[in-house]
Amino acid sequence: QVQLVESGGGLVQPGGSLRLSCAVSRFTLDNYAIGWFRQAPGKEREGVSCISNSDGSTRYADSVKGRFTISRDNAKNTVYLQMNSLKPEDTGVYYCGAENLIPYAVCTVVADTPYDYWGQGTQVTVSS
Repeated sequence: QVQLVESGGGLVQPGGSLRLSCAVSRFTLDNYAIGWFRQAPGKEREGVSCISNSDGSTRYADSVKGRFTISRDNAKNTVYLQMNSLKPEDTGVYYCGAENLIPYAVCTVVADTPYDYWGQGTQVTVSS
């Protein structure tokens, strides 16, 4: 079955950087948009960033614009989330999800309901 595996989380000081990876299997990035979402303790899951499958267009939540960058390597079937200038409020479990998006449609970070498959998550903790 479709599988997504996140990695790269950890503990980092404020202002530091991390790069998360989402490795996918049994489908290709040509057919699925990938979104990154996060969930802090006691809060609902929120969208962070996404990348569309057909043209590689990207979207970011306002809270991470200018600090986070999403990218993909189709040859490795992997999507990355480079996170710079991390803040304590970035702390949470980060999940990647896959959406079977029609060609040239735009991915979304507004809601997680369009995403069909999810990984198990990776913990990011920003603290001094």
